[in-house]
Amino acid sequence: MKLYGLNDMVRTDCRDCQGCSTCCRGMGDTILVDPYDTYRMEKGIAKSFEELLDNYVELHVEDGLLLPNLRMEDEKNACVFLLEEGRCSIHRDRPGLCRAFPLGRNYEDGQLHYFLLEDCPMENKTKVKVEKWLGTPDPKTYQEFLIDWHYFVKDLKNRAAVMAAAPENQKLKEMNLLFLQTFYIRPYDRKRDFYEQYRERREEFCSVLTDCF
Repeated sequence: MKLYGLNDMVRTDCRDCQGCSTCCRGMGDTILVDPYDTYRMEKGIAKSFEELLDNYVELHVEDGLLLPNLRMEDEKNACVFLLEEGRCSIHRDRPGLCRAFPLGRNYEDGQLHYFLLEDCPMENKTKVKVEKWLGTPDPKTYQEFLIDWHYFVKDLKNRAAVMAAAPENQKLKEMNLLFLQTFYIRPYDRKRDFYEQYRERREEFCSVLTDCF
């Protein structure tokens, strides 16, 4: 499997997809949204995270941890943001996994690289720089956030597995509620840098986790 960094060129440009939308259908609960994703979505469609939960985002349990993902419409088995003409209604503010496609993320040894997925049916793609393809402001800081979030969630899943094995898993429920409240439900200050607020919340969460769990 060939891996790519932010400065590498890779064949991902499918000429604006031409309305194919294959990658927006039948994804189940696999399109996870991290705090930066919901931060951008909330701003883009002027809805709070709790309002997103009403129609656009759902929660599922993954290795004991409660995580949010984009919702698929039951009848069409397509993303709720997909328009009839096969276009994304929140394209400018779409989640990071959607931005990266047809690239997948590979985390190894504390680093993040990308690899080409085989799910995209579009032919004759042209080369584009990975950093440009992701289309996210301050890509290096974003990359650092993704790495930190990935290993942070991985650690929480390990903790959740231990808690779930206990006869009484009330602490697991409390941890999940604290997790959602800290990183998703409580609004972020849009006048301040997101990443700075994320680091503060991470430190706050870990402090409570250490003291209470």
